[in-house]
Amino acid sequence: MDKFKQMESFVSVAQRGSLTAAAKAEGVAPAIMGRRLDGLEEQLGVKLLMRTTRRITLTHEGSAFLEDCQRLLADLANAEASVSAGSIKASGHLRMTAPAGFGRRHVAPLVPLFHELHPDVTVSLNLSDRVVDIAGEGFDCAVRVGDMPDSSLVSVRLADNRRLCVATPDYLARHGVPKQPSDLARFDCLSLSSDASQTRGWAFKLPKADGFEVVYLKPSGPLDCSDGQVLHDWCLRGWGIAWRSTWEVEAEIAEGKLVSVLEDFAAPPNGIYAVFPQRKHLALRVRLWIDFLKLHYSHAGFWA
Repeated sequence: MDKFKQMESFVSVAQRGSLTAAAKAEGVAPAIMGRRLDGLEEQLGVKLLMRTTRRITLTHEGSAFLEDCQRLLADLANAEASVSAGSIKASGHLRMTAPAGFGRRHVAPLVPLFHELHPDVTVSLNLSDRVVDIAGEGFDCAVRVGDMPDSSLVSVRLADNRRLCVATPDYLARHGVPKQPSDLARFDCLSLSSDASQTRGWAFKLPKADGFEVVYLKPSGPLDCSDGQVLHDWCLRGWGIAWRSTWEVEAEIAEGKLVSVLEDFAAPPNGIYAVFPQRKHLALRVRLWIDFLKLHYSHAGFWA
């Protein structure tokens, strides 16, 4: 017997509270509905429904199984809809969050394009530099930049994130060019202030006997700020050397407005990730959004 048909019959009976009503809705005899339920309970080895002549009630196991069946049947309906008419269709509301600076540049411009492809999906984008509790605050997905700590969240790597030391050509002409990370002590370094989330400092790859090691330095200077965008703006105005992500400065490097220094010592890249809560069934709109980001972020020209 078709297991999905058994599940559909079980859900119908549970929702209507009656074999007769469920059978009438489907246009079959009540005895057929009864056989489907008997077959399902026999396969599972548990009692799902308590049936009397007057009423039907769910057992504890039946209540738990009902939720799974409803989710499974909804996913099946989504899968069928996704290939109907040769296109993928999604609906519902998508709530997502991203870091403020990265989100303004590389998430927000993509949201209207995603909505254009999937007009039945409405979108809310939250931009914040605090670490948002995705599950606790009801978000479907987050974009995060940097090393991913161990957590109950599922992560999908979307792209590499490299960090470089940069300065304007004019600043380097006036002050010289650092040759190794320790030279930064002689320069005006534009750092995040101590109350910001970046606590370990600037990462560099230094050679050692069996390869290299990553070390962290905390260069100082006359100016610091808790906002990375302000540091970026100060750097563009020639006030010192900043340690910024390539997603933030790649275009200015290509245009000659900024120059990268100490590239031979650049630490290995960390990542840009989509993260979401552990779930048995990820909504189609969330899967499509993650695939949409991966597609755009995979093109090198996107970051410029």
